[in-house]
Amino acid sequence: MNLFDRHLLREWLKVLGLVLAVSLGLLLMQVAYDSFRDLRDLGARPGDMAVYFFVTLPSFFAVVLPWALLVSLLFVLGQLHRHLEFTAMRVAGVGWFRLTRPIWVAGVLLSGLTLWLNSSVIPWSVEESRAVFDALEFHRQSHAAAAAEYIGAVYDVAFDNRRDRRVWFFNRYSKFTQRGYGASVSELDSRRREMRRLLADEAWFDPARRAWVFRQGRELTFDGETGAVTVSTPFAEKVEPRFREDPKLMLLVTQRPVDLSLFELRGVMDYYQAEGSTLGIAYAVRYFMLFAETFGPLIVIGIAVPFAVAGVRVNPAVGVSKSIGLFLLYFFLNNIAESLAMKQLVSPETAAWLPNLGMAGLAAWFFARMR
Repeated sequence: MNLFDRHLLREWLKVLGLVLAVSLGLLLMQVAYDSFRDLRDLGARPGDMAVYFFVTLPSFFAVVLPWALLVSLLFVLGQLHRHLEFTAMRVAGVGWFRLTRPIWVAGVLLSGLTLWLNSSVIPWSVEESRAVFDALEFHRQSHAAAAAEYIGAVYDVAFDNRRDRRVWFFNRYSKFTQRGYGASVSELDSRRREMRRLLADEAWFDPARRAWVFRQGRELTFDGETGAVTVSTPFAEKVEPRFREDPKLMLLVTQRPVDLSLFELRGVMDYYQAEGSTLGIAYAVRYFMLFAETFGPLIVIGIAVPFAVAGVRVNPAVGVSKSIGLFLLYFFLNNIAESLAMKQLVSPETAAWLPNLGMAGLAAWFFARMR
């Protein structure tokens, strides 16, 4: 790197670090405002709150990074342009791409960082923050002398496993005991007629036996043509090695895509895909969008540079407003693409990548027109 490269990086990284710190601080304050009362009601101590905010913080970074990158570039490049530093370098015959090469190299590194965050750190953050909240809820309910089966209970859990032709239902499922209560499992034939049903007071998945265990229940067998009960057999305990459904997945399908980690999104997406349901489209779009966001830093750089170094006759506010408008356009296109995917007009992969490719093409066109 030459002297100008070091000068540009030094000035930009200082502002980028400051904007990142401020943005993350504001988001942390927002989370503290939204969650403090809930954490307090759950009996969280200062240490518990610190742990919750610590594990939650990484999930903000990928959201804040493009915005911080945009603001820092607009400020630093605009300052250099107004001080005629770019003009001096251009008179010396240095091209725009060479002038901004350190920023592009940093953009590639930030894209790799975004991929790593979305694939590893953020999934851990999302799952750990949920685990901390659940642990506090379990602790509060246990001190309230609630029965174990009611601690962390999720009510009316339904799960349709079309691939294996089984329909599950629990009156409630306790995340504390990892057991379902008031369980009902119906096995269907190829025409989705009920052929067998298991009713049990309790049911849980035993990892050691890799099977579901049912306790204190009854097994019913049906005539496929008439639907009449042909056999009714009570049992004290019944083990079903053929049943391999994941109880965690049963609970995840009821949550919003934005609340799930990358790995959880993949599990829900595969479930709905095997089921042939359109309910999985939103999860698939969110899943592929996390990978598409990898190129966000490069797109932001391509958009910000042309407007930040606008000609001296143009008010700097014009470049800033246009750049922010294009940045907002990116998110608007994301929403449009997701709507098209939900209407099955485009695939989830296309919906995730199309806005990014469109904005990348627009950024390349603006950069090529620079003088």
